[in-house]
Amino acid sequence: MRITARIYRFDPACDSEPHYDTCTVDVEEGARVLHLLHAAHERDPTLSYRYCCGTGQCGSCALRVDGTPVLACMEEARDGITIEPLNLPIKKDLVIDMQPALSRLAGILSQSEQRPPTREEVEAIKPLRECIECLACVSVCPAMEVAEFTGPTAMRQQMRLTLDPRDHADRITEAIRDGLFTCTTCQNCWKVCPKNIQIPGKAIEKLRALANRKGLTLPRHREVEQLIQETGRSIPRGKSTFLEQVPEVIEPDGEPRKTVGFFVGCMYDFRLPESALDAIEVLRRNGIRVIIPHEQVCCGSPLIRTGQLQFLDHLQRRNIQAFTSRGIDTVVTMCAGCGSTLKNDYRTPFVVKDITEILTELGIEKPARLPLRVAYHDPCHALRGQGLREPARILLKDVVEMIEVPQKCCGAGGGTRSGCPEVSSALGKKRAEELAKTGADVIVSCCPFCEYHIAGFADRPVKNITTILRQAYRRKDLGACPEQ
Repeated sequence: MRITARIYRFDPACDSEPHYDTCTVDVEEGARVLHLLHAAHERDPTLSYRYCCGTGQCGSCALRVDGTPVLACMEEARDGITIEPLNLPIKKDLVIDMQPALSRLAGILSQSEQRPPTREEVEAIKPLRECIECLACVSVCPAMEVAEFTGPTAMRQQMRLTLDPRDHADRITEAIRDGLFTCTTCQNCWKVCPKNIQIPGKAIEKLRALANRKGLTLPRHREVEQLIQETGRSIPRGKSTFLEQVPEVIEPDGEPRKTVGFFVGCMYDFRLPESALDAIEVLRRNGIRVIIPHEQVCCGSPLIRTGQLQFLDHLQRRNIQAFTSRGIDTVVTMCAGCGSTLKNDYRTPFVVKDITEILTELGIEKPARLPLRVAYHDPCHALRGQGLREPARILLKDVVEMIEVPQKCCGAGGGTRSGCPEVSSALGKKRAEELAKTGADVIVSCCPFCEYHIAGFADRPVKNITTILRQAYRRKDLGACPEQ
């Protein structure tokens, strides 16, 4: 099988800047990227790359294929790929400098008196001990770009040692010192991990929960918890809320095609109610009967992400009861964070759908096309938290000219915006600059935190996807409409 690939080349000793070599090689059917590199190396022995076991167990051959971190020995080679090093300091070609990151990994601190872990403790450690130190997670961590953060695999190691009775160090205090609360829980580290280690949920959030038990939760995070307990919302009240402006039941135009419950979330209720009203109009226009329980409260995501779990059961029971008491079998949310929480952190007797999911599944009335160039920002809690990439694009493609932008966390999640605002702001500014480079007229997303946060740094409007759809329907209703 003949394959052509672009391979990143850079030798700091003699190159002023990187370049790419295009090579065509013959490999066996089913060959891996590592086999492709072996064949390329036979033609050009100056090509540098790492490998050892060739079976996905040592992590030494980690690199990027078409921008995504993979193990070269496990990724199937295909024609036209681009092979690059991980996004870390480069020693030569595809070889990165691993020492700075690996030197940050803590070792066990034992004492003369110790006991071996119990079976239960071993089982608790298992999800964290499979790390092969490939540094794929480190290479995609947004917080490490702007903060003094030792990174996801260092946090995984801290949690692993915390669970080991043979270790006697104060790992919680160390984790906080090393940037525990700067993680945005974007989940990219988990999604690129070749061993599928769920670092945000199995390490970061659990370390934060242990910090909470020791009274080490950040002051601003404690304020958010208090606000939720007092008001049921994670943000202060601003203007007239969404729930104050709508009845419990909103009938659609014509015969109902489906009945859903609507979970609005704190941001769309208290801070961005206009976007939620746009969403309701889009649902109504497309034959969806909407039931909106007014006793619904915060989903609890801000508490889970910051390790404050004491009040969580109360929120979950109240929200589940609000919808089940009305016989609702499908709950729709327009907030990526709420949707991810309801799907992954609740045990609900109903199905949870993002609004982009329900609209694409049922199909929508074709809107008018808008004369807009739109840069779409994928929220972390939609793309990775719920696995949603295509629904938003399906809805937008016939309405606007859509510009694809590489996904990157904006810095609004994981309690970072409230607890570490300087980190959140640095990431928000970087994201706004990346989106501005597209030359788009409007930035569009489907997460209130992303929308609100990016808007604070962007030099152009930031809108929810349903606002764009409603605008397109209005244009359709007006018939021939002048370009805007």
